[in-house]
Amino acid sequence: MVEKEFLDFLEMKLKHERVPQVSGYIDSLDPAIQNAGKYIGGHSVLFEGHQTLPIKVVIEMGRLLLNRNVRLQTKEAILVILAHHPSREALNALNLYNVIPDEDLRYFARIALDECEMWNE
Repeated sequence: MVEKEFLDFLEMKLKHERVPQVSGYIDSLDPAIQNAGKYIGGHSVLFEGHQTLPIKVVIEMGRLLLNRNVRLQTKEAILVILAHHPSREALNALNLYNVIPDEDLRYFARIALDECEMWNE
């Protein structure tokens, strides 16, 4: 899977199977709170069945996450989706990414890993 294939897949899923979301407004100068708000807002990429994606797709998404040529916005979507997949493969992908994440996604990646660990308990 290449980035465009992932984005096409995500667009198709969100067009027909978006998970209902509630969002809020974050009003803080604290970077940690701003990053948490960004992560929570990132849940808008979740679609029906995200937690039952085939393992093959999860592995391909993990490979995209490790590709330094993939845009940060795409990686944000992948991080949120993998965070909600209750599989060893999703957890492994997030653990690998957290070793050397993109600097701008360091906090985002850590929250995603924490959430994935919770779903995999």
